[in-house]
Amino acid sequence: MPAMRTAARPATTRCVVVLLAWVGILAAITTIAQRYGFSILAVDRAAIGHALSGDGLYAYRAPLTHLGTALPPPALFLVSPAVFLPLPVAGWLTALAGVAALGLSLVALVGPVARRYGRRPWPVVLAAGALALTVEPVRAALGLGTLGLLAFGLITADIVALRRGAWARSRAAWWPGRPASSPPRSRTPVDLLQRGWATGAWAGVGVGLATALAVTPAFFILYLVITRQWRAALTATGTALTAAAAALLVSPGETVAWLGEVLWRIDRTGPVDTIANQSLAGVLARIYDSATTPVLLWLSFSLLLIAVGLIRARAAHADGDEIAAFTLVGLTAAIVGPVTDTNELIWVLPAVLILIDAAARRRVTCGRPPPGRWAGLPFAIAAGVTYLLFVLAPMWSLPDTFSANCYALALILLVNALPWRPGVAPAFPVNRWLGRSRRAAAPATSAPGPANPVRRVGPMRNTPGGPLSASTIPPPRDPGR
Repeated sequence: MPAMRTAARPATTRCVVVLLAWVGILAAITTIAQRYGFSILAVDRAAIGHALSGDGLYAYRAPLTHLGTALPPPALFLVSPAVFLPLPVAGWLTALAGVAALGLSLVALVGPVARRYGRRPWPVVLAAGALALTVEPVRAALGLGTLGLLAFGLITADIVALRRGAWARSRAAWWPGRPASSPPRSRTPVDLLQRGWATGAWAGVGVGLATALAVTPAFFILYLVITRQWRAALTATGTALTAAAAALLVSPGETVAWLGEVLWRIDRTGPVDTIANQSLAGVLARIYDSATTPVLLWLSFSLLLIAVGLIRARAAHADGDEIAAFTLVGLTAAIVGPVTDTNELIWVLPAVLILIDAAARRRVTCGRPPPGRWAGLPFAIAAGVTYLLFVLAPMWSLPDTFSANCYALALILLVNALPWRPGVAPAFPVNRWLGRSRRAAAPATSAPGPANPVRRVGPMRNTPGGPLSASTIPPPRDPGR
C-alpha cells in the first residue's frame, strides 16, 4: 500500500499542475482579450466578408481606423473560417492555437537547456511559458488575433528538424548498425513517418509555410542558402511556392492584387510613424517627424543590419548553435521590415533564453579569476533588462523619444551583441568517435603542445561565447528526448 500511494503521488501532482496551468492560460487569454479585443482579427474577418460579397479583399477599410487587411493570400486558408464564427469564438480559437504553438516551441527550446543543467524539463518549461505570457509580443499576438505565434512555431519545428538530421548523420558515423537515414524495410505510412521523424526530413517545410503566412520569414530561406543547407532551403522555397500556387488557383484575383500592388506598399500593415511600429523605418519616420520614412536612409541602414545579422548568424551556425543563428535572423527580419508591430517581435523570447544560458555556462565553466559565480553576470543582467523592457512596454506610457523607440533600439543591440553557445545545437554532423580514436592513437611522448589537443569540426572559430572544438561539443544524442 505505501508503494502504491507513492506511485500515485506523482500522477496526482502532474494532474494538479496541468489543471493550474490551464486555469492560468484561460485567465491570461481572458485578460489579454479584454485589453486588445482581437482588433486585427476583426479587420481580417471584415475584409474577407467584403471579398466574399464580391468586392476586393484589399479594398476594404475599417470604418473607424481606415485600416485594411495585410494578409497574404495563402493565409486566407486559415483565417477564412473565422468569418462564419462570432468574433470572440474565432479570437479564442486563434489564441488557443497560438498558445499551443508557443508551448511546443518552448518544449523544443527550453527543454534541452534544462536537461543540460540536470533539471527536470517540465517545471522549467512551465515556468518559461508563464513568463512568456507576460511579454508584450506574446500578449499582442494573442490579443490582436494574429498568426505570429503559429509562424514562430513552424520555424521552431524546422530548428528541431535540422538538429535531428544532424544527429542522425552523426549517429551513422559513430554508432554501428543500420543508419536511420537508410530506406525503411517496409513502406507503410508508419515506417515512413518514423524515418522522417528520425532524420528530420521535414526541415524547410516550417519556414516555407511561415513565409506563406507572412513575408519576413523569407529571411530564413536566405539564411539557409548562405549556410549551404541546400535541402532545407529548397524544401522551404518549394513549400512557399506551392502555397502561393494553391492560393492563385483558389483566389486568383486577390493573389494578383497582392503580388502586383499590396506587397510593394511600405505601409500595407499600418502607418509607418505609429509608435506600434518598432522597426528601423518607424524610428526614422518618428525622428524626422514624418508620416513616411526616408527611403534611401532606411535602405542603407537596413542593408548594413542585414549584413551584420546574417554574418553573425552564419558564424553561430558554424560554431554549432542553430538556435542562436535562427534567433539572429528573426531579430534582423523584425528590425529591417517596413512596419513591425509589437506582436511580430516573438524572437525576443529565444534571445532572452540564450542570454540566460550564456550566463549559466560562464558561471559553470569559468574557473579562473574573476570568480566563476560572477563570470556570467553581464549576460544575466542583459537577460533581466531585456525581459523587463518587453514586459513593461514603456512606449505606451512614456512620451519621450527613447521610450517610443525602445524596442527597436533593443533589437539593434541584440542583433549586434547577442552571444551564441558553441556546440549546444549543431545542425551539422559531429563525429566524436573519430576525434577520440585519433587522440587515443597519438603517442604519449609527442612534442610539447596544448595540454588538451582537439580536432576542429567544420568551419568553426572563436566567438563571444568561447571557442568551439570537438571537446566542447556534447556527444550526439537524440534532440527529441
